[in-house]
Amino acid sequence: MDLHHEFTVPVPAADAWRILTNLERLAPCLPGAQLTEVEGEIYRGQVKVKVGPIVAQFKGQASFVSRDDANYTASLKAEGRDTGGKGNAAATITARLESTGPSSAKCTVDTDLNITGKVAQFGRGALADVSDKLLLQFVDNLNALIAKEGVSGGSDTAAVPGASAQPSPTAHPASWPWRRSWTLRMASRWRRWRSYRPRFTAS
Repeated sequence: MDLHHEFTVPVPAADAWRILTNLERLAPCLPGAQLTEVEGEIYRGQVKVKVGPIVAQFKGQASFVSRDDANYTASLKAEGRDTGGKGNAAATITARLESTGPSSAKCTVDTDLNITGKVAQFGRGALADVSDKLLLQFVDNLNALIAKEGVSGGSDTAAVPGASAQPSPTAHPASWPWRRSWTLRMASRWRRWRSYRPRFTAS
């Protein structure tokens, strides 16, 4: 089964490529995926996927078949076996990246997917739908990772194109006099209320 997806990232192509080819940083962005071991160029882990009422957890490995950093193209081969005996999965993933501006890039991903067992019985339509949803979540997580750590995995304060910083509520000294004035007025009213004693006159 062939799957085709495209998405954009808010960073220059060179920076995006460093992230997309760093599987250790990238794996947590894929929903249900967990990287458990890295041995040379082989990445081992597991992926949990829900298709209809069936939840399959594939355990296996992935490695780069080819990688051209100069032209931003790479091919990755992955294969795994469901731990519950529901089937096997194998995929060849080809990714291409192209610049769409000084601070953005588009990634095209073509996947040749082969699934056997109970999961395969749902057909192309269901599998493609699950794939689309997973990719949307992946892109959201990837952009969140970029916004939080930057392209080099630095601190939370790293500047990232396309990410707007949210100022802290305490980062506006101009608002302090207003708050102080309001606090003083409320304190004054409180003191007057505490000191108030009702007077009663006999008729």
